[in-house]
Amino acid sequence: MPKPPASNYADIGDIGEDLVAQWLQSTGWEILHRRFSCRWGEIDIIAQYHDQTATVTQQTPNPQNSILAFVEVKTRSAGSWDAGGRNAITLQKQAKLCSTAEIFLAQYPEKADYPCRFDVAIVFSQRLSKKLEGTLVTPESLASLSIAGYNFKLLEYIPAAFDMPVIN
Repeated sequence: MPKPPASNYADIGDIGEDLVAQWLQSTGWEILHRRFSCRWGEIDIIAQYHDQTATVTQQTPNPQNSILAFVEVKTRSAGSWDAGGRNAITLQKQAKLCSTAEIFLAQYPEKADYPCRFDVAIVFSQRLSKKLEGTLVTPESLASLSIAGYNFKLLEYIPAAFDMPVIN
């Protein structure tokens, strides 16, 4: 099967991010930013989870009851060379994400005291073929979406996939 043109890759990545953002919202997360970028890099999704049970009795949000997630989304097709995107989260990529997260926290100091983590979402994309008939056997997914001639599945969401390096 021929690969989609290079101009299509960004769209496929964007749709994978859309799927993850929708799934996060459906599980109680608030999306603060999409594609936050600075000179160090880009973070696909920045989301915040509020512990609703703890904030019912409080008038103002408490950082102790919330968490920030900096989410890297990897959208890949079958046979990808990097284990579905898992191997693309190199130490260099982690350092860029951490630097970008620090810039975000500097720009939004009201979030600086919130516990933070770095999550990774693995999305599988498959071009739909009109020639295929019957049912395709694919791994179970957390969420799925069919759009623009492709089927997208959120196969894995890895909370706290890596830690921010400690600088002495």
